[in-house]
Amino acid sequence: MPAFLEYAQARGFVVDPARVRTPTDKARCERSVPYVRDDCFGGERLASLEQARVRGVVWCREEAGLRRHARTQRRPREHFEAIEQPHLQPAPTTPYEVPLWTDPKVARDQHAQVAKALYSLPTHLVGKTLRARADRALVRFYVGPALVKTHPRQPPGGRSTDPADFPAEKTAYALRDVTFLEREATRHGAAIGAVAHALLAVPLPWTRMRRVYALLGLVKRYGAARVEEVCQLALAAELFDVTRLKRMLALAAPPPAAPPPPRVIPLARYLRPVSDYALPRPREDDGCAR
Repeated sequence: MPAFLEYAQARGFVVDPARVRTPTDKARCERSVPYVRDDCFGGERLASLEQARVRGVVWCREEAGLRRHARTQRRPREHFEAIEQPHLQPAPTTPYEVPLWTDPKVARDQHAQVAKALYSLPTHLVGKTLRARADRALVRFYVGPALVKTHPRQPPGGRSTDPADFPAEKTAYALRDVTFLEREATRHGAAIGAVAHALLAVPLPWTRMRRVYALLGLVKRYGAARVEEVCQLALAAELFDVTRLKRMLALAAPPPAAPPPPRVIPLARYLRPVSDYALPRPREDDGCAR
């Protein structure tokens, strides 16, 4: 477990697990559990965790710590204070900060969520699942053992976006540039730009950016000319609802289709002249005239 490994490294102790297929190691570690359970807490009536801690300290110092060990013939407390305690590090004065390890997936908007906050990542990581470590100050993202991105820790609902993670054509969207969106809408038509300006004219304009995205999506779907015409009607009626604009475009009669080009019958390749089909007039000297 990475969190416990970091705790062992921070506190300076070594984790010594039982060996594989060696049941005597595990039994040796757990043999003291029934001794503490029966001798320390057996028969006690403890109402809270704090009382259990006080009872454990008294038992270690005054009862079990002063009993003579059967094999070493020494009292455990005297042995600890004389030999083991000088080799211990000083006790920590601050509580250990437990880091948060998660496996977020980079979404299509190039952001990954850690502890209900969003952090940007480079484009080539979209769709991949990373390993993230969050502490009080920083959030680190890893691909395997390699560190790929570091962000300052954000509160829940926060957002940390690095412009360098995005291509040039997507930077304005990532940074919530409302002025850029107004320019994009005005580029398709003056009425479309006016509707976008009315949608963003609020104290928190970035909360309305999705509506402008939807307006630009209507331009891609129905064409700038049709959307410009509907936006002119919406401005006259002071209607600034993208959903109703979409309904108006869907229910409106589509523009008349262009008439098909006239069918031209191609000339035959071996067409003979008209004179070949005319009947010749009879001559007077052929004996037929009477």
